[in-house]
Amino acid sequence: MERTFIADLHNHTTASDGEYTPTELIHKAAELGLEAIGVTDHDTLNGLDEALAAGAAVGLRVVPGVEVSLRFKRPYFTGTLHYLLYIPDDLLADADFRRAAEAVLSQGRGGGLVRARVAAINAEFGPAGATPLLTRDLTAEEIEALADNVTRRHFALALSTNHGLNKEQVNQLIGNDSRAYIPSGIDPATLTPLLHAYPQLVRVFAHPAAGSYPGESLYNEVLPPIDVVEILMPEFLDDNLLGLDGLEVQYPGHVAEHRALMAEWAERHDLIQTGGSDCHDRVNRPLGVAGVDADGLNGLLALLGEPVSILTP
Repeated sequence: MERTFIADLHNHTTASDGEYTPTELIHKAAELGLEAIGVTDHDTLNGLDEALAAGAAVGLRVVPGVEVSLRFKRPYFTGTLHYLLYIPDDLLADADFRRAAEAVLSQGRGGGLVRARVAAINAEFGPAGATPLLTRDLTAEEIEALADNVTRRHFALALSTNHGLNKEQVNQLIGNDSRAYIPSGIDPATLTPLLHAYPQLVRVFAHPAAGSYPGESLYNEVLPPIDVVEILMPEFLDDNLLGLDGLEVQYPGHVAEHRALMAEWAERHDLIQTGGSDCHDRVNRPLGVAGVDADGLNGLLALLGEPVSILTP
């Protein structure tokens, strides 16, 4: 089937939990014939310089960004939602911005969160826990050995590979409804000062409908359903807290009904529509399966204050 988009704006590299290095991701995007690619690792800017250099080398437009993990603990939802920030090139080159951003983003992950989660899992599901599922205690070291920037995926990998748990058991330990669950990410209020200090950032709600994907999907993971997202939308729309410039509408975990609904939300709130594959690997969550057309890309570039691309019709 002929691809209808030219830019894939949401992807991950080995700087967070992706399988491609930044250079490999750019080369794969060029191989697929994309005209632009967004690099948006979880809670870090570390892969962006390499990605930009690789893009310049092959003549591919790279849109730098970051996928911020936001922690919510509400009576109706305990968990993490994702918030894409796209970064103008000149701001990315600003050392003060880099230091400020990393200081904020690093609070949502890291060794402290890993140890707290491990302790909670062992207390509930370890050999001496209330619901013993592990034959030995989980250790922080076996999780941290898998990545510098640990995510839920690395917990799942350790629990399945090292402890022999099946998918249902893994979800019982680390799902949002687990008694041991501690959400990752930062409180939205922690991010607010950075957003106010750098209004050039373009703010996009990532995959808002993926939690309502019908059936099993790697894309819905443990995200909340649309009705919960709709309750939380005022917090995202409020410029005094987070604010929004766009919604990620085109996404492999959005069925047609949800894409139409997200497009309606975007129109209602005067937001741009973005899209991307959320690539993490070569097989299960590949590159080049979702994105935006020339109008979508240029809408984002205009908000970033970057020159629009000269695109083939």
